[in-house]
Amino acid sequence: MDVHAQPAGAREYILGIETSCDETAAAIVAGGRIVRSSIVESQIATHAPFGGVVPEIAGRSHVRSIVPVIERAFAAAELRWEDVAAIAVTTRPGLIGSLLVGLTAAKAFAWAKLKPLVAIDHIEAHVHAATMERETSPYPCVALVVSGGHTALYRCRSPLELELVGCTMDDAAGEAFDKVAQILGLGYPGGPAIAKLALAGDPARFAFPRYRAKVRDPFHATSESPRPLVSFSFSGLKTSVLYQVRGQDARSLPRSPEDIPARADIAASFQEAVVDVLVDAALACAREFQAATVLVSGGVACNQRLREKMTAACKAAGLEAWFPSPAYCTDNAAMIAGLGWHAWRAGMTCALDLDASPRRG
Repeated sequence: MDVHAQPAGAREYILGIETSCDETAAAIVAGGRIVRSSIVESQIATHAPFGGVVPEIAGRSHVRSIVPVIERAFAAAELRWEDVAAIAVTTRPGLIGSLLVGLTAAKAFAWAKLKPLVAIDHIEAHVHAATMERETSPYPCVALVVSGGHTALYRCRSPLELELVGCTMDDAAGEAFDKVAQILGLGYPGGPAIAKLALAGDPARFAFPRYRAKVRDPFHATSESPRPLVSFSFSGLKTSVLYQVRGQDARSLPRSPEDIPARADIAASFQEAVVDVLVDAALACAREFQAATVLVSGGVACNQRLREKMTAACKAAGLEAWFPSPAYCTDNAAMIAGLGWHAWRAGMTCALDLDASPRRG
């Protein structure tokens, strides 16, 4: 079963379902960008005591929440199943247990309600999120997705034509924020905690390392990498912060987080290093592909320093920087439904044997 017949009068509303990590989300979107409802049930408080997401706990939480969240999305939109043209669901990448909860729910409703099923890549949906609140089209453009699990650069020709041109070799930017927050004795999630502390610090106090690709032209294709590819790496930066706080043997533990010398300066300098790397790579990509617009999305796109420096750098280079509203930076289902509308219109529907994958396609 690839495509179901639609009830008479079915509108172009798409139900989106997102469970790739620790947010259970459902949304109904029309025309790829008109959000009728967007419900997100966060698990931050559940995972905070562990300093990060526990996959087993996340999966069990999704099982409890998925149906009520979908029902709330319909209630908030004041719509019924008869109004929905298709169901879009995140199938990759993410925590496999979490992904399977959302996919199983999507399959069950697709079968029971006779709706087409559309598979959506979570990272590509983040790219689309940066366009949903704009009246104009940014394509062709480049997109930077920065979150707790992903740091990637894309060359974008349309909502459905994305080419990966850069990714992280180790930690994602958001993961680095979380780990450095732990080193500094801050809370989870680390991004907001570091950004808040950094406001009182000097970003030039510590010269933390900025990873740069070793080749002269980071977008130069090689025999090993036939596609243009630029790499990100944040593990060295994280280690440099660790040594600054605990000494070169990493054993000198402060009695309490407040005893860490120049803690706000460390936070500000770390944040500045991450932002510099992201801005430089995005602008280099835009120059390489002669793009006029840089899309920036993902949870780290909420970071005010990143927004300031990216916007200023793009303006100086004669480019535009597009960011989603904070609600659409973090994981949500509106971006899934929005991109799902484009995929549905293009006939990219799936059979019920559709599977999930923890990895990028």
